[in-house]
Amino acid sequence: MTKKPAKTATDFPPEVLSAFDQYVHGVIDRRQFLRRASIVTASVAGAAAMLDTLNPQYAGAEEINPQDASIVIDKVVYPSPNDWQGYLVKPSGVVGPLPAVLVIHENRGRNPYIEDVARRLANAGFIAFAPDALTSFGGWPGNDDEGRALQRKLDPALMLENWVAAYQYLQDRTDCNGQVGAVGFCYGGGVVNALATQLPMLNAGVAFYGRPADLAQVNNIKAPLQLHNGERDERLMAVIPAYEMALDAASIEFESYVYADAHHGFHNNTTPRYDDAAANLAWARTLAFLRAHLVVDVKHRKADQVVKKSVL
Repeated sequence: MTKKPAKTATDFPPEVLSAFDQYVHGVIDRRQFLRRASIVTASVAGAAAMLDTLNPQYAGAEEINPQDASIVIDKVVYPSPNDWQGYLVKPSGVVGPLPAVLVIHENRGRNPYIEDVARRLANAGFIAFAPDALTSFGGWPGNDDEGRALQRKLDPALMLENWVAAYQYLQDRTDCNGQVGAVGFCYGGGVVNALATQLPMLNAGVAFYGRPADLAQVNNIKAPLQLHNGERDERLMAVIPAYEMALDAASIEFESYVYADAHHGFHNNTTPRYDDAAANLAWARTLAFLRAHLVVDVKHRKADQVVKKSVL
C-alpha cells in the first residue's frame, strides 16, 4: 500500500507550487523562492516552513522494504566513462534470464524514492538497475538540495554516455534476456527520450514528465514510448503537444497520457505534489507497457503503430 504525504498539492497556493517547480529546476534560487512565497504567507519564516513541507520526506515512504524476501539487492560498479555505481535489484528465486529496466533518476542523484522504484520493478518481475550520476561525489548526499547542486556540476553529454553504458551493461548480463527498457522521472524522463534517439535496440521507454527529445532526432527513434504528464505541469505541457506531433509524423509507436489536475512529480509519493489516482494509474500502465514490449521476442513485435492519448 502506498504511503502518502500528509499534505497534497491542493493545500498550497498555485503561485507557490509554480515557484517551487522553478526552484527545483534551477530557474530561481532559494532566496527568490522565499521572496515569492512570502507574498502569500506574509513572512519569510512562513515561506521557509512551506518549502520544508514541499520538499521530499523520504522516511517511511517506501513501498517495497529493502529487506523484502522477494527481491535481491546488490550495488555494482559498471564499466562507463565515469564508472558509475548502480543499484541492482532482482526478483529472488527466479530461474532463467529476465527482461531488464534501466531506472533513471531525477536531477538530484539516486535518492531513496528512485531506489524504491527499482524495488517495485523487481517485485513486478524485472531486473531493475538504477545508476547514480553522483557517484564521483560519493553518491546522493542525503538531501535533494545538495544533490541538485552537485548534478548541475556534471556535463550533460558525458552523463548521457554513462546512461548509454548502463543500457549496454544490462543487455550484456547473462541473467538478462537481452531485452532492456528504460523508465525515467523528470531529468530521467528526458534521458529516456534522448536514449530512444541514440539506441535503436532499446525495447521500450517510459518517460514521466520528461523533456522531449530533440525534434530533429525523432526520426532516429525505434523504441515504443510511453509518456506521462500532469495537466498542471505548465512548463512541460507547453512542449509535449509538439513532441506528440513529431512522433506521430515519424510513425513512432507511442502512448501519451495527461492526468487531470496532476502536477509535475505526481508519481513521487514523498512530496505533496503526489497524486494517488494519477500515480497508481500511470504505474499500472507502465508495468503493462513494459510487459508487452520486454517479454515478447522483439523479432515478433507487431508492426502496427499505436498512438493513444488520454486524460485521467
